[in-house]
Amino acid sequence: MKDFKQNLLSWSQQFETALWLDSNNYKQHYSNFDSALAVEEFTAIKTDYTNAFDKLKEYQTITKDYIFGYISYDVKNDVERLSSKNFDGLDFADLYFFQPQKLIFIRGKNIEFQYLKMVDDEIENDFKEISNMSPQTQSGTIDSFELDSEKTDIKIKLRIHKDEYHQKVTKVLDHIKRGDIYEANFCQEFYAENATIEPLEVYKHLNEISEPPFASFLKMEHQYALCASPERYLKKEGAKIISQPIKGTAKRLISAIDDAKIASDLSRDVKERAENVMIVDLVRNDLSKTAKTGSVKVEELCKIYSFKQVHQMISTVVSEIDINMHPVETLRSTFPMGSMTGAPKISAMRIIEELEETKRGLYSGTIGYFTPENDFDFNVVIRSILYNEEKKYISYSVGGAITAKSIVEKEYEECLLKAKAMKYVLLNSK
Repeated sequence: MKDFKQNLLSWSQQFETALWLDSNNYKQHYSNFDSALAVEEFTAIKTDYTNAFDKLKEYQTITKDYIFGYISYDVKNDVERLSSKNFDGLDFADLYFFQPQKLIFIRGKNIEFQYLKMVDDEIENDFKEISNMSPQTQSGTIDSFELDSEKTDIKIKLRIHKDEYHQKVTKVLDHIKRGDIYEANFCQEFYAENATIEPLEVYKHLNEISEPPFASFLKMEHQYALCASPERYLKKEGAKIISQPIKGTAKRLISAIDDAKIASDLSRDVKERAENVMIVDLVRNDLSKTAKTGSVKVEELCKIYSFKQVHQMISTVVSEIDINMHPVETLRSTFPMGSMTGAPKISAMRIIEELEETKRGLYSGTIGYFTPENDFDFNVVIRSILYNEEKKYISYSVGGAITAKSIVEKEYEECLLKAKAMKYVLLNSK
């Protein structure tokens, strides 16, 4: 099945539009499939943030089919009286969804084709073509990696240098001391100009390094999102809403004993738990806007999940909504996700907009899909490389939650840890 998945990804590159979602067989609650591939627009919506949720609501209602796409962070400007004036080197639309002509699901050993009637006679030929392709082997060491030598001409630059990072985070801490906010997720961009990559190969390498449960590969003509996200933003299953915010990160260690200890230390870390609990409270508040009275519950609080490169502290918050509520309204009432903003949410968004140097765009937005039954599942776009092939611009951003207990140097080190895999695959891409 691994070879078939690799073949599927390669086969998808003949289309102008493709979105691949992959759980990497990570054993998680609330999973509907192992992988899914949607290709070729039949219908689509692409818009800026102005009335973006209303436009999405209308499109999803009319389509009543599987639609796949993304909502960028800057659609916050549609939800609240906010703006995005920082530099943008990528030029992604603020919101994009498409109804695919061809849709393929992988569930265990089963492969399911859901093609529109206009192209369903192509299923047999497509299956043969995919099955007969020769999967390319992935080069590079993925279990442990070091940045020993640069194999490409890509020169990665920092939008915010270390000294400036210290100054800006200190300003966030000043806001916290004044009581303006309790927490803010401050992010910084790493970028490369006049640079080219093979997006699919970079994605494969990034995915093999991390094997996260919410990975995605998005191609929209000359724009790409190569996403290795470990975090779910929001999922709807019938009347149930599930949010699983992440706050708290520790690196994996080679020694099993040391690795178990650092995971245990993370679970007891007062600062990390405080960050996580603050966001859980924010998520509970967001979910309560659409929830039935008394239905908001915390299923897991500060549980440690281990991935190939890092341990993460994850909580699971659920609620129940009226089955007749439009699914887009639930998204609108919780967007953007609290784990990428801070608390209180609106004040935090204003402050980070002022201090950050780059328009977030798709970074810290969400990629996912709606079903014909009005369910949905969306990730958080983190640990991701964004690429505009036409402009030859590559970008990846990382951030961390700043609280009153934050030590600036440690926050900076955590950012570098989160950026490590993305830097590695770019500097070692062919």
